[in-house]
Amino acid sequence: MPKFSHAFRLGLALTVASPLPLSALLATPVGAFELFGIHLWGDKEPDRDIIDPVDYTITFDAGTDERDLRKSLERTSLLLADEDDPVSGDLGLVIKARDDRDRLIATLYERALYGGVVKITIDGRDIDQLPPNPTFDRSRPVPVVIAVEPGTEFALGRISLEGDANRLDPADFDLVPGEPAGSLVILKAAEKMADALTAESRPLTQISRRDVVADHDKKTVDVTIGIEAGPVAPLGTVTVKGARDVNADFIERYSRLRPGQKYDPEQLRKAAERLRALGVFSSVTLKEDEALADDGSLPVGIVVSEGKHRYFGFGASYSSLDGAGIEGYWGHRNLFGNAESLRIEGAVRGLGESRDVTDLSSLDYTAGITFIKPGAFFPSATLEASIKGSTLKTDFYDAATVTGKVALSYELTDADTVSAGVSLAYDSIDDAFGDDNTYLTFGVPLGYVRDTRDNRLNPTEGHYGTVTVTPSYDFFGQTAFASVEGSISAYLGLGAEDRIVLAGKLSAGTLFGSGDLSDIPATRRFFAGGGGSVRGYSFQEITPYNVAGDGTGGRSYTTASLEARIGITDTIGIVPFLDVGTVADDTVPDFSDLRMGAGVGLRYMTPFGPLRLDVAMPLKRYDGGSRYGIYAGIGQSF
Repeated sequence: MPKFSHAFRLGLALTVASPLPLSALLATPVGAFELFGIHLWGDKEPDRDIIDPVDYTITFDAGTDERDLRKSLERTSLLLADEDDPVSGDLGLVIKARDDRDRLIATLYERALYGGVVKITIDGRDIDQLPPNPTFDRSRPVPVVIAVEPGTEFALGRISLEGDANRLDPADFDLVPGEPAGSLVILKAAEKMADALTAESRPLTQISRRDVVADHDKKTVDVTIGIEAGPVAPLGTVTVKGARDVNADFIERYSRLRPGQKYDPEQLRKAAERLRALGVFSSVTLKEDEALADDGSLPVGIVVSEGKHRYFGFGASYSSLDGAGIEGYWGHRNLFGNAESLRIEGAVRGLGESRDVTDLSSLDYTAGITFIKPGAFFPSATLEASIKGSTLKTDFYDAATVTGKVALSYELTDADTVSAGVSLAYDSIDDAFGDDNTYLTFGVPLGYVRDTRDNRLNPTEGHYGTVTVTPSYDFFGQTAFASVEGSISAYLGLGAEDRIVLAGKLSAGTLFGSGDLSDIPATRRFFAGGGGSVRGYSFQEITPYNVAGDGTGGRSYTTASLEARIGITDTIGIVPFLDVGTVADDTVPDFSDLRMGAGVGLRYMTPFGPLRLDVAMPLKRYDGGSRYGIYAGIGQSF
């Protein structure tokens, strides 16, 4: 068996958006760290730039031993959260206390605790008894005491629906007499009723009445909701405002909103989303007229604000196994005025590794250019053309590859996309079957994607599935073969606010061909191991081996992953996981060599997705193989 080394890998990539002085980074205190305005660790320095700062201490009594309610109340209190930060003036402290009381009462109402009482004193005096311009003793931090008496839970009593809501069943909107009367349940029910009527192509739907009356003797809440739906109306004229370099006609066409079609608020939302996804606009807003046009239709305006169309960036990385690397790219998001994108990129890796850096041929190179035209031929179609070249040196093969590809994808629905294309690849490969193996492979990749995830970087529900079939023919070896690959990921959120998310992924692939395994390029054979498949094993470590101990790649593979994504706080999470995988010589795996890796990950939630750090160990280690793996990135592992 070959001997594998193991090492800690650390990477850093910087994308240039605007220059940042090095002194600004060096000025960051060691005890605290913020990135892009996000506080990551350490104690925040108090803000002393405010006018007339007043320090205070706080005593908080939630009045309950129920952990969930107590934590919810504590998270609600801004006085408690900002205790280390001074407020502006004595009156500022009073204003903040009154705002806190309103927020805490609202939290009690959310829990159907309508008899709850929140009492706040400042310097020993009730905030309702303070004069208009109070003064406090500032010889020490001003003491603030918050005392909450939650009371008992109220239940829903009589449910009355008026107007167009009268034909709806309140039980369909979670309004059931005898169930807890949480204020959010009532508010959401009214909004869902309005949404249901709006979805009937009634754009002028409004909530006309929403009354909540609590009976403190019976501990019940009577609810009255009235909704006026208005007339059924089709979509009217669609106008575009704010476009400068992007053609307005393209924006209207790509939105897929057409005068006369059925009014559907969900389609309006999706139209805005697909326009934002183009990347050429800094903002996209759809504005519906407040009244119908003379012909009974509803005019809609698309208001856009264009962002910068040209961009560039560079990055750097380092690995104790692979050495250092540098990469850069330049792009244009609106090449010909219809949101066509062009991206040119290149990278060099292997600098400073055990290779001779004076020998430029020992380094790994990647270069490519990609052109994407949205709305090609049809509003729902996207054309992509690319040509890429690379050299790659792995533990099992060295490859120099040039690949050209043209593909057209078509959105069948908002969740389903099909694609078809052609590709031509030239490979020069040294592998377990010998040196200077050359291939000229023509392929016809066919794909299908179904995506119902609620969030692509951090999904809590839905699923993501792909199927790819690629018939291929190598002109040099006159070999025909085909690959079939598929994967399915699913997500299930549990508990309040989806604090626990169960995630699973299953992937499989097979190669059919009339020739030997050596007749198929190593870049098309299957390997497993690493951050994208079975963590704990090194990249491509899971593979069949020949008698000389060289990895050959296989004709089939199966991998599976299970994760429990557990939120500890609003920003910190831990993820225990188990990965399983096998690669076989035959077209169907026999699972005789099943490899498993287990570990735990740390997640830090940011506005641009969770930062991921995973540590894994192989449960069935190869002789001399990797002992552990450490993986980092942005977004969940799948």
